[in-house]
Amino acid sequence: MQLLVSPSSISEAQCSIAADIIDVKKPSEGSLGANFPWVIKEIKSFAKKPVSAAIGDFPYKPGGASLAAYGAACAGADYIKIGLAFPGKDHAREVIEAVIKAVKDEFPKKFVVIAGYSDYERMGSISPFDISPLVADCGADFVMIDTGIKDGRSTFSFMDEATLARFTAENKNLGIGTALAGSLKFEDIDTLKRIDPEIIGVRGMVCGGDRNATIREDLVKTALAMIR
Repeated sequence: MQLLVSPSSISEAQCSIAADIIDVKKPSEGSLGANFPWVIKEIKSFAKKPVSAAIGDFPYKPGGASLAAYGAACAGADYIKIGLAFPGKDHAREVIEAVIKAVKDEFPKKFVVIAGYSDYERMGSISPFDISPLVADCGADFVMIDTGIKDGRSTFSFMDEATLARFTAENKNLGIGTALAGSLKFEDIDTLKRIDPEIIGVRGMVCGGDRNATIREDLVKTALAMIR
């Protein structure tokens, strides 16, 4: 299980370098808010680890999504991550296919991560369980669960251990990876280790509990030690 930490700035990224994956995003613009391409580029220039970039919690806009994905890939991101903040399998397939083409045609070794939300019912968006077969069929690499509305409630408020374990197992059977995020806490780590996704994504955990605070290097190292 790898630790993905989500800094919002270059200085925070410098405090996150112990993580397995450095995930660049802008929390003020949403759960998967996109940061600036020059921030991605600068972090990539000094990071010794893979760099991920969120491109947004997207409505059904395949053109905009594909252009954002291409921009993140060109800026240096190794993982390009999009949230599907809309309903409908057909629309989801169209956006997923567009993002994959935008990234993989030029950067075939980069990873595409398609995110759904544990609180999809209150978001009015597609279920992560409906996203997984599309991810496998279209050729993306990971499916992710995050919380869409950041009000302090975690993914475990909406999906219990058994549900998340089933989700992870089904993804393994489909040949795709699983990433779990969404206001995860240190006390969730033992449960996450039992679920055994490939990646866990955190921010608030390593900011002392408040995702709007600043990432602390000591907490990144604590989280990393706990998942090993």
